[in-house]
Amino acid sequence: MRCLVTGAAGFIGSHLCARLVADDHEVVGLDDLSEGSLDNLAATPDVHLIEGDLRHEDTVLMAAEGCGMIFHQAAARSVPRSMLMPGFTTDVNVRGTLNVLLAANEQSARVVSASSSSVYGDQDSFPLREDMAPKPRSPYAASKLAAEILCESWLRTYGVPSISLRYFNVYGPGQDPTSEYATLIPKFVLACLKGDRPVIHGDGEQARDFTYIDDVVEANVVAARAPDEAWGKAFNIGGGQTPTSVNHILAIIAELTGAEPDPTHTDPRPGDVLLTDADIALAGSLLGYKPQTPVREGLQKAVEWFSAQFAPGRRAKG
Repeated sequence: MRCLVTGAAGFIGSHLCARLVADDHEVVGLDDLSEGSLDNLAATPDVHLIEGDLRHEDTVLMAAEGCGMIFHQAAARSVPRSMLMPGFTTDVNVRGTLNVLLAANEQSARVVSASSSSVYGDQDSFPLREDMAPKPRSPYAASKLAAEILCESWLRTYGVPSISLRYFNVYGPGQDPTSEYATLIPKFVLACLKGDRPVIHGDGEQARDFTYIDDVVEANVVAARAPDEAWGKAFNIGGGQTPTSVNHILAIIAELTGAEPDPTHTDPRPGDVLLTDADIALAGSLLGYKPQTPVREGLQKAVEWFSAQFAPGRRAKG
């Protein structure tokens, strides 16, 4: 099948492209390279990459030509950035998703769209289930919820089959730790490898449902062949384990790198939530999603990759 992957040069998108090519699909990528990198696709030369802006309707229509499946991974990510640039975040994430759905309708394609656990905000009970009322706390979270609603409505209005996947704290090899908006795991790994002081926002007891990249890629693959009753719904894509605190993540990374970090604590970041904990029963029953990678195993793989990239000669401990 000919597939379009938006955000193809990004962290998740590039891993997904590699999987789709390995599964013998013809893959077209769309990316404006504002955050993604061609280096991420160096090992997957069979991907036909189109450099273009998701906000341009004609560009997305052209990229989707002949595609029966669209994996929509592109977004203006980061809660902190959305607090500073709400208009930009909303434009990319909402208008961009609209353009994807317009293209899907034109091509009679199915859509698997990347959403986020941030749509839940702070809830009073856990684990988080898809039937809970969302309480987004940031423009980023609100934009992802709006994108979900667009996907759901396009099924009812135009018959475009779509599924939204609510990712929970995705991590693994290939993340950029040098970005201003990098997530905590690559930042922690790089700090430990370089002997710098990691930065923890708040007291570090906030806990997350961390999900390894290979499990997220598998979630997209199984969602693409989901039964009819799954289309139009949103699904939690979590790690399937007890949430891990930020402090414990740093402790594991320190052990794996042989570091003795002395973290710097700052005020909590605006828009951050205290806990994410995914109930993945619905994804398991309707999609067949079953995560395979425990946090320590995933962190070891990440540390090994970062060690090779940023600290040649150093190896992660087993």
